[in-house]
Amino acid sequence: MADWWAYGGRVRRVPWWGVLPAAGAPVLLVGGWTVAAALQPGSFSQVADTISALAAYGAADRWVMTAALFGTGACYVLTGLALRRAAMPGRLVLMAGGVATALVAANPETAGQGGTVPHTLAAAAGFIALTAWPLLGRKQEPAAPALLRPAACAGASMVLFALLVWFGVELSTGGGLIGLAERMLAGAQALWPLAVILACYRSQHRLGGATPPG
Repeated sequence: MADWWAYGGRVRRVPWWGVLPAAGAPVLLVGGWTVAAALQPGSFSQVADTISALAAYGAADRWVMTAALFGTGACYVLTGLALRRAAMPGRLVLMAGGVATALVAANPETAGQGGTVPHTLAAAAGFIALTAWPLLGRKQEPAAPALLRPAACAGASMVLFALLVWFGVELSTGGGLIGLAERMLAGAQALWPLAVILACYRSQHRLGGATPPG
């Protein structure tokens, strides 16, 4: 009964198309950096070199990673629009992270010279937004999907924050694992919205069989 009465007597359902951008983000991001890295000279290292280096001016076939970043950003925006069962602040921050990701692609760095101020600011904003949105998207209702409940959302943001700190330390100290840390962070950030969408569908299937009290 509590489940059926959640959200004022009806469930805010995630639309059927929501899984497409949620699944598209990790596919585009991981696929993009994998293909783009394979097109680089033999000295390129996915462990030591950043994702942005693949889309930098002077990189080989930079359009591959540029397109992947634009596509990933669009997927985050569409996922935020579809994720109706999450709290609105979290959805807005997820979409903001998508816009920031697109701005990273629109403001590439130059190979060997590092990022411009707009590029750095966009990248920082994107990483922070995609780390914070799970916590801001949490729901207290008893019918909330498991991955939108406070404990799960807090745990997700904590893990993402730990990865963000690792990447920040590698970046600030010039460590040899910058690329690995960034890919771990970006990959986890891309997978979490998909996990949440799938949890929503599972919850909707369960609630779909519920009978309203009468």
